Amino acid sequence: METNTNKPRIMIYGANGYTGTLLAREAVSRGYSPLLAGRNAQKLAPLAEELNLPAMAIALDDDDALANALREIDIVIHCAGPFSATAEPMMRACIATGTHYQDITGEMQVYMLGHSLHEQAKQAGIVLCPGTGFDVIPTDCLARALSDAMPGATHLTLGFDSDSRLSPGTAKTSVESLGVGGAVRRNGEIEIIGHAEKERTIDFGRGEKFAIAIPWGDVATAFYSTGIPNIEVYIPLSPRKAKQMRRLNWLRPLLRTGFIQNFLKGKIEKSVRGPSAEKRAGLKTWVWGEVRNDRRGERKVGQVTTANGYDVTVYGCLAVMDFLANYQGEGGYFTPATLCGPGLVEQLPGSSEIKISLG
Repeated sequence: METNTNKPRIMIYGANGYTGTLLAREAVSRGYSPLLAGRNAQKLAPLAEELNLPAMAIALDDDDALANALREIDIVIHCAGPFSATAEPMMRACIATGTHYQDITGEMQVYMLGHSLHEQAKQAGIVLCPGTGFDVIPTDCLARALSDAMPGATHLTLGFDSDSRLSPGTAKTSVESLGVGGAVRRNGEIEIIGHAEKERTIDFGRGEKFAIAIPWGDVATAFYSTGIPNIEVYIPLSPRKAKQMRRLNWLRPLLRTGFIQNFLKGKIEKSVRGPSAEKRAGLKTWVWGEVRNDRRGERKVGQVTTANGYDVTVYGCLAVMDFLANYQGEGGYFTPATLCGPGLVEQLPGSSEIKISLG
């Protein structure tokens, strides 16, 4: 374990996964010695040997073992999904042991869970900050910047356009949403809608594209960051694929069943691989946002470009980790933008400045 008192004691849980491995390698390149942890010792061993790091197999349902490990840790970067199953035991263990928590989830229910645990985290003096990766740093920072540019806004719309492929973990999360549907926030409350039920044309930064609303994490987090009561998030999709998505609405009850979920996730496990470093380097992401005050007839548009989602996740997690290493504020639940400020995304390698203009 790292003994330098100037550096935090870090645990990367789920270090053997695609993103966890990228994080561990980048952390070591910066002089950190994180503890690699996860559920399977054999899967952790090759990376631990490669990086000459300690490794520990810990089951999330083993309360005593998890607590004993976390008492020696300042910050957990949680990378083991599906977070709908893994986030709560890790969050509660961090609260019990006084350990800061961050993760790479994009799942709305995890953000809502963190928000519900705000007072417990505050009393423990620790930070809960889920979503310190591509989900949701760029969109969260843009949302906060747009809100600051238009106090009293009534509507916020966000979106992003990227050529990046899904990692195995993100693909599995997407499978979970198939049985649920889309989501938007209306008058402060989250509403479940059909797949591809809402559509519009958006110029994300490289020309106008047909886009559909998706159940992205900002439907939860942007509300916590801005207080804006009406929120939607869009991605580009061809009209043909949008039509196919709408057909899935008839199958949502079936797609929620454990048998179908396990079948689809098993296929992903066998076939989906994250992109190589060379492929990641050639990709970037265009992030777009619109804020309105319909009572005053005002509209502003914001844009920021970033590196590919995987690099944003690695750089974003480590930036938040560095922030928490010197953190002296109150504990509680935070979004990335409320913790580190909307300029966080601009600090990440490959990012542009946030630009806001009149719509």
